[in-house]
Parts: sequence; C-alpha cells; structure tokens
Amino acid sequence: MPVSLREAADDIHDELVRLRHALHREPELGLELPRTQEKVLAALDGLPLEVTTGKGLSSVTAVLRGGLPGPAVLLRGDMDALPLTERGGGPVTSEIPGAMHACGHDLHTTMLAGAAHLLSARRDTLAGDVVFMFQPGEEGSGGAKFMIEEGVLDAAGRRPVAAYALHVISSVLPAGVFVSRPGPIMAAADRLVVTVRGSGGHGSMPHHANDPIPAACEMVTALQTMVTRGFDVFDPVVVTVGSFHAGTADNIIPEEARFEATLRSFSVAAHERILARSITLLRGIAAAHGLEVEAEFDAGYPVTVNSAAEVGFAAGTIREVFDENRYIESPQPFTGAEDFSFVCHEIPSAFIALGACPADLDPAKAAYNHSPEARFSDATLPTGAALYAELATRRLSRTT
Repeated sequence: MPVSLREAADDIHDELVRLRHALHREPELGLELPRTQEKVLAALDGLPLEVTTGKGLSSVTAVLRGGLPGPAVLLRGDMDALPLTERGGGPVTSEIPGAMHACGHDLHTTMLAGAAHLLSARRDTLAGDVVFMFQPGEEGSGGAKFMIEEGVLDAAGRRPVAAYALHVISSVLPAGVFVSRPGPIMAAADRLVVTVRGSGGHGSMPHHANDPIPAACEMVTALQTMVTRGFDVFDPVVVTVGSFHAGTADNIIPEEARFEATLRSFSVAAHERILARSITLLRGIAAAHGLEVEAEFDAGYPVTVNSAAEVGFAAGTIREVFDENRYIESPQPFTGAEDFSFVCHEIPSAFIALGACPADLDPAKAAYNHSPEARFSDATLPTGAALYAELATRRLSRTT
C-alpha cells in the first residue's frame, strides 16, 4: 500500500523537530528575518521548487508545479517572533535576549516546510500548483500585505483558488485538535491615539488652568459606555485603553494628557462605526471642557473572514484524515487579529487553529500565546505538515 501523507509526515518527525528547534533558538522580529530566511531556504534546498525572496522584507515564496494540469492553491506560514524574554523552560529556549517565538510561528514555518517536502515527493500526481508563502512580520508589521504587493498571490501565474493557514495555540485546546468556523474568525484591530490639550498651572489653583486629565479620564469611561450602549451585542466591538500618560508631579497641572487604545470589531459596518463614533465622542467631551483633542487612528488588520466553503472542506478533510472528534467548530470568533486577513479578502480562505499544548501541561492552566512562559508541543509538527499537504492535494483534485 502507498504511504499516506500522514504516515509520511510521521516519518520526517525528527527532521521537523530539528528545524523547529533551530528556528526557536534564533527568533527574529518584524519584517527583516535574515537568519530565519536562511534556515527556510536551506530546508527547501534540493526540492523541485521555484523559489523567490522578498525585496522589501525577508520573505520566501516557493512554487511547486504539479505534474498534472489544474489550478493553484496557497499555503501560508508566518515566521516572525515577539519581543519577549523566554521563561518557558521547555526542551528548547531562545538564545536571543528580548526575542521569543511566543506565538508558535516557528511551528508554522516548520509545518509549511514539511508540507513542501511531502508534496514535492508527490509532485507527479498533483493536479495543479502549490504556492508556499513563508511570511515575516505578522506581529503588527503587516507582512502579508507587503507580500501581496510584491506578487505572492500571482506567483503561480494565476490566482490561487483557495488559501489555507494554520495557527497553533499553547493552551485551551488539547494537542492535535483543530478549531475553525465559517465567516469572521479573527477581529479587525486598530490603534487609537488620543492627545488632550489644555493649559498647565499649579495644582493648588486649578481654576487658573485648564486641566486635561479629568477630561481624558472621562473620555476613557465614555468610550466604554459607548460600546455597551451604542453597538449591537451580536455584532460586538472591544475598546481597551492600555496606555495613559499625563503629568510629572503631584502638584503640577500638565498641559496635555495622552492615552492609547486598541479597537476590535468583527464586521465592516461595526469597524467603520466605531471609528466615526469615537471621534464624535472625543470631540464632544473636549468641547464641553474647553479643551483641544487630537485623535489619530493607526489602521491595523481587517477582519479575518473565512470562506464557508473552504472551512467546510477543511473540516471534512480533518475528520477523514485524523478523526471525527479532531475538529471543533468555534461558536464565535477570536478577538485576536491576523494579517492573513489580507489574503482572505483576496481569495477564498480558511484560517484554522491547532492545539499544541505539551503533554505534560494542562491545557486549561497552561500559559497562552504571547506569554513568556508559552510552550508548544513538537508532536504537532507532523500533524500540521500533513494537514497542509492534504488540503493542497485534495483541493487541487476537486473540479469545482
């Protein structure tokens, strides 16, 4: 009997672990990942791939031409780390102070490289082409958008009919369990920066000044009230003020107060409305206090919207290849944000979460992604590589 993709992935487990550990030891941040790019290129060396690297970022795009005619599909893995110092205590630890693969991107990169090996070995039977998208800068830098601008979606000579991305989770889910849903799966994220300007003075005589601090505090509270009273609970938004700065001493009224907030939303309508309503609210409060306000939005990632058809296809593939109980449909989206959203807005896509909690930890108590104590299981590497390969193979063989 021919070896299945799942069995073939298990056969390269040790090679996958070596690559993942090498990536984990040398994490890099943002759009420039020269050492990571070098490791990916080495992992792909010798495979029948058309490989190109990015011009404005350290990306790698590889195209596998199938032996049979057909469409193209895209598989994406992000490669960048987070600015954290690791405290995980796992089998491999970051050797770079202040940088850590705390979101599991080293696993995504390894799984995608593994899928390239699995599919290259079956190149003659592939009914179309596979684009492997190794992407820097997911953590806030918008690397997916830059790769799209540099042509990743046209790398095969025509647009892919579908795109798939996996994302590991260090807790909550048992290892090896997949979660996704049709429609919105991740939130849109924008940054709101507010500066309230008044006039300074002595803290003992506030009537001779125009204090921006009470008004700025009122704005923070009013933003929360606006969310609960101005938006549909079934089309939710989240506003969190995470930074507030004003003043230098207890008896000095400052000239300005500044705060920053993250805004999360799950629909285009809610996204547009939260921006407009926030500006109106902030200006009204400032005017009532005789103050000036400057509000700036830093546009982040749009809503990640899964194609119902592609999620249904991925769920069926997971149940058939692994087990009926290995796929769970999430009843609601996640409030995190993803720049795979830029791909989803261009072509039908499925973004799928994969539990990767180590066997010696309780998923209900383990540290979550982005924690300096987050740990991920190497045992999920063949699982992810096999699913990437199965999704590509099966999707290419479909006639619709």
